[in-house]
Parts: sequence; C-alpha cells; structure tokens
Amino acid sequence: MAAAIEFRDVSLKTAEGRALLDCINLCVEGGTTTAVLGRSGSGKTTLLRLVNRMSEPTSGTVFIRGKECEQHDVIALRRSIGYVIQETGLFPHFTVARNVGLVPELSGRRIDEEKTRELLAQVGLDEEKFARRYPHQLSGGQRQRVGLARALAADPSILLMDEPLGALDPQTRAEMQDMLRGLLDALKKTVLLVTHDLDEALYLASRIVLLEEGRVVTDVTAKDFLRTDTPEVKAYAEAFRRGQWIRGQEQRR
Repeated sequence: MAAAIEFRDVSLKTAEGRALLDCINLCVEGGTTTAVLGRSGSGKTTLLRLVNRMSEPTSGTVFIRGKECEQHDVIALRRSIGYVIQETGLFPHFTVARNVGLVPELSGRRIDEEKTRELLAQVGLDEEKFARRYPHQLSGGQRQRVGLARALAADPSILLMDEPLGALDPQTRAEMQDMLRGLLDALKKTVLLVTHDLDEALYLASRIVLLEEGRVVTDVTAKDFLRTDTPEVKAYAEAFRRGQWIRGQEQRR
C-alpha cells in the first residue's frame, strides 16, 4: 500500500542548533494507524506538527499523499487533515453542532442536521441530546467525542491525534478506546497517534514507532513491539508496567 505520509531524512533544529528531530525516515501507509511513543521531549508532537505544516523541517522532506508538503497550500492542507488534541480546542461560545461543523463552514459550506446527527452518532453521542449544548455542559469524555466528530466532519483521509485521551480517567479512557478502535476500523483513515500509553498504542495501532531524543529507535508492527530486543523498547515497557512487575515479584515470595 502506498504511503499517505512519508518523512525522508527529516530534521528540525531550533535557532540555537538543538535538534528536535534528527534524520527521521518513516512511512505511514494509507488506511493504517501508527502510534508514536516516547518520553516527553522526544519529538512526538513536533513530528505530528510537520504533517499539517504547523512546523517546518530545517532539512529533509515530508510527503503528503505523494506530494511534497511545502507544495500544498497550507490552509487547504490543514483543512484536509483532521486534528484531535488532548484538550479538544472546542470554542466555548459555540454549540456542539456549531463546533462539529466548523471546518466545513470555514470552507464555505454548512453541514445540515442530518450530517450532524451522523457525525455525533459515529462517536457515540445522541444529536437530540447533545447538539444544542455548549462545551461547559459536557463531561471530559463527551468533549473529546465532539472534538473527534469535528475532526471527521470534512471527511479527511488523514487524522492526526495528539494525546487525545490523555486527560481522561481510566474507565472513560477505556470506553473511548473501544469507540475509537471500532470507528477507525470502519473508516480506514490514515492515523498518526501520539500517546504515552503503551497499552493504548498496542490496542489501537497496527504499527508502533518509538522516538528517543528526536530519533526513530524502533518502527515495527504492534504485534512485534514487545518482542524486540532494542534496549529502549524494553526500558519503555518496563517503566510502563512497573506495578505489574512488583506485584508479580511479591506473589512469588
């Protein structure tokens, strides 16, 4: 399958010369979900921001759907890519329906009530119950669902997700993961998912990339991730599952 997103020898340095990304070579196949793991400061969000040109590389090339990123009109590119962030970015003075339809509206077309109902249903919300509410009248999980519906409103082929579930409690997060997994399987979007949560990456992604200090340490299928002998992968997995390891040791005594 052809790459929907490709990074070729991509680096990004600050004005002071500090490398945020260092010679990234990565392909994201169309219709797949790739999770990007790594500790804070490893370059995960920076990598994501290169796709919709919120950041620009200092060297190398990013390709979107086979075309160099800089050849895309930046506004048209951003409107063609869904973007979901941790705090949703909903406009507090807009209703849920208006927030969901914002991206198509910016392109000069409004979505009707039937389309709003369809989008909200996709993320598990009842249009009659939620469409006229405002963000402050929603729970954290409900706001994330609205943010996802907004990202899907223009039917983008690419979806960028930056820690979208990071602020949720474990039970709500698990419910959202179930919804998201079913939705992504059905829609076949190309998804680049930034997360710190190893279980989330294993549950949602078909491929996992681990970044360390701006470099790709591992790029493997999700089923092979825990089998790899890379020290950084083992360290990440052990750090994530310390509680399980400790309880296992106690039970053996």
